[in-house]
Amino acid sequence: MLVGDKLMIHARKNKMLKKVVKDVFKINRNPISWEKPIGAAICGAFPILMGLLFHQIRYGLLASMGGFAYLYMFYEPYAQRMKKMFFVSIGITASVALGIFTRPYPILVVVTVALIGAIVLFICGTLKVAGPGPVFFVMIFMMFTGMDLEKQEIPIIIFLIFLVTLLCWGVSMIGYFFNPHGPELKKIKQLYLVLGQFSEAIGSCDITSVRNKVVKTLKETEEILAIGHMPWKESAFFERLVLLNEQANFLFLELSKIHSNKNQTLPKELTERIKKISSYIPINDKTEIEKKQIQHDEIYTELLEIIYGIETIITMPEQEMKKEVNLIKPSVFHKLKEFFHKDSIICSYSIRYGVVLAMSAVIAYQLDVIKPYWITLSCAAVMCGATIASTLNRAIQRSLGTIVGIFLSIVILSIQPKGILLVLFYMVLTILIEVAITQNYALAAIFITANAILIAENSAQIYNTMYFAGYRITNIIIGSLIGVVGTYIISYKSASKRINYLIAELLRSHARVLVYLQYSDEEHNGSIIKQKLDMDFDNLKMAYTYALGEFSKESKKLDRLWPAFFALEHMSYLLSKYCIDKGKLTLDEKQLGELILVYIRMANDIEQNREIQYKNIKEIQEISELCRELSLFQEAYKIR
Repeated sequence: MLVGDKLMIHARKNKMLKKVVKDVFKINRNPISWEKPIGAAICGAFPILMGLLFHQIRYGLLASMGGFAYLYMFYEPYAQRMKKMFFVSIGITASVALGIFTRPYPILVVVTVALIGAIVLFICGTLKVAGPGPVFFVMIFMMFTGMDLEKQEIPIIIFLIFLVTLLCWGVSMIGYFFNPHGPELKKIKQLYLVLGQFSEAIGSCDITSVRNKVVKTLKETEEILAIGHMPWKESAFFERLVLLNEQANFLFLELSKIHSNKNQTLPKELTERIKKISSYIPINDKTEIEKKQIQHDEIYTELLEIIYGIETIITMPEQEMKKEVNLIKPSVFHKLKEFFHKDSIICSYSIRYGVVLAMSAVIAYQLDVIKPYWITLSCAAVMCGATIASTLNRAIQRSLGTIVGIFLSIVILSIQPKGILLVLFYMVLTILIEVAITQNYALAAIFITANAILIAENSAQIYNTMYFAGYRITNIIIGSLIGVVGTYIISYKSASKRINYLIAELLRSHARVLVYLQYSDEEHNGSIIKQKLDMDFDNLKMAYTYALGEFSKESKKLDRLWPAFFALEHMSYLLSKYCIDKGKLTLDEKQLGELILVYIRMANDIEQNREIQYKNIKEIQEISELCRELSLFQEAYKIR
C-alpha cells in the first residue's frame, strides 16, 4: 500500500473517532411522544402493583420483565402492530422458558443465545421491523439463566410473564379504537408535504436531495399502506388513502417530467395549490376546498388534472368511495427465503451477531464473574449499531451512562423505596428511559442502570448497592469491549467488499424487469418481479449504509458514490411503478436491445471493478425519465 493511501486511511480513522466522541454527547432534537413512555410504565408497573396487593412482591418483580414486550411498540399500522406484538409476546415468553431450562448447561446457553440473537436480528432486518431488535430477547433469556428458581415456581413465573406480555399487546392496540388508520394518515400527510417542497424546488439546480426525499417517502408510504390493509374490514377511509397515494405517485412523475423537459420553475399559483394539499389532511366531513380554476399554459394541463383529481378525492363523500384495494403485499415466508443467502447483508450480519454473542457468553463463563449474563447483555446492546463507528459510540455511551446511573441508584436506594413508592420510582424511571432513548443513549443508560439496580435489590433482597454496582459496571465494560472488538474483526470491510457486486445485481435486475415488461402477457401479475427488484435494492441499501460506517479506504470512496446510489434508487422506483401502472411496455426492439446492452455492460464492468464506458442513451418516449436517470447514473459513477 502507498504511503499516501496509509496516511489517508489514518486521517479518516481519526476523523471518524472524533465524530464518535462528538456523537456520544450529542442530544438529538427528536420530538417526544408520551404515548410509548406512559404505556411502558403502565405495563411494567402493573405486575409489581399486583405483587404488592397479593403480598408476592418477588413474583411481581419477575413478571414485570414481560413489560419489555411493550418496547417493541412503534407508531406503525395497527394491522401490523397486532401481529407483531403477539409474536413478540410469544418470543419473550419462549426466551424466559429457554433461559430457565438451559441454565444448568453452559454449552446450551452459549448455543441458544447465539441462535436467539441471529434469528431475531434476521427476522427484524428482513421484515423491516422497527424496534430494539434482539436486545430484549437476549436480555430476558440471559437474565433467567442466572436465576435460582424452585421447580414449583417455574410454571407460575412463565405464565405470569406471558400474561404481562399479553397486557402489552392489549395496551399497544388501544389507539385502534380511536384512530384505526392514524399511522397511514400521518404518512400520507408527510408525503404531500414533501411533494409541496419538490414542486417549489423544480427548476433549481439543487433539486436532487428533495427529489430523493420524495422517492423515499413514496416507497415508505406504499409499504405502510400495504401492511396496514385489513382484508377482513372494508373501510372507505382507507380506500381514500390508497387513492391519494396513487395520485401522489402520478403527481411526482408529472412534476419530474416538467422539471426534465423545461427545467424551469412552476408558476407560483400551481406551487401554492400543491403545497396546500397537505393542509387538508387529516380529512373529515368539514374539509372544504375552493376548486378555483387556474389559467395555465398547455404544458401544465396534465398536472392540473392530477391536482383537481386529488382535491376531488379529498372532498368525495365516503358513500361514493368505490376503490378496490389491490396492494402488493409479499408473504413473510417469501421475504425471509429471498434474503437467506450468502450475498444477503442482513443474513451475514445476523450470523456475525450470533457468533459474537456466543463468544461473549463463553468469555463470561470463563471469567467466572458474578452475574456473568451482564457481559452478554452489554455485548448485545452495543452491537445494535451494526457498524464499527456506531458500535463504538454505543459502547462508550453505555459505559458512561452506567457509571452515572450507579450514583443515581445510590441516591434512590438511600430513600429505601417500598410498596407504592417502589412502583412510582419504577414508573418514573421507565418514562425517563423512553423519553431519553430518542435523545441520547448515554442519557437513557443512566436511568436503565438505576431502574435495573432498583429491581435487582428488591427481587434479590440483598440491599447492597455497591455489590450490584460493582459487578454491573465491570461486566458492562467487558461486554461492551467484546462487542466492539467482535464487530471490528468479523465485519471489517464485509459490506464495502460487496457493494460492486450488489450494484451489478441490481442493474441486471433492472434489465430483467424491462425484458419482462416488453414480452409478458398483459394478464400476468408483475408483482413477483417487482418484489425481487425491491429486495435487490433493499439489500444494496443496507450494504451501502453499513459500508459508510467502516474504518477502511473503500468506505472513503463510497462517500462519493451517493449521487449514483440515489440515481439507482430513482430508477428502481420508476421500474416498480411501470410493473404496476403500465404492466406492459411496447418499445422498439432495437431500442430495447441497446438499452439492455448498456445495462449488462455496466453491470459486468462494475462487478469486475473496471471503469465503466459511458454510453449515450437515446431517449425513449415511453420511458423517458428512466433513460435520463440511467445517463445520470453513468455520469455519477464515473466521477465518484
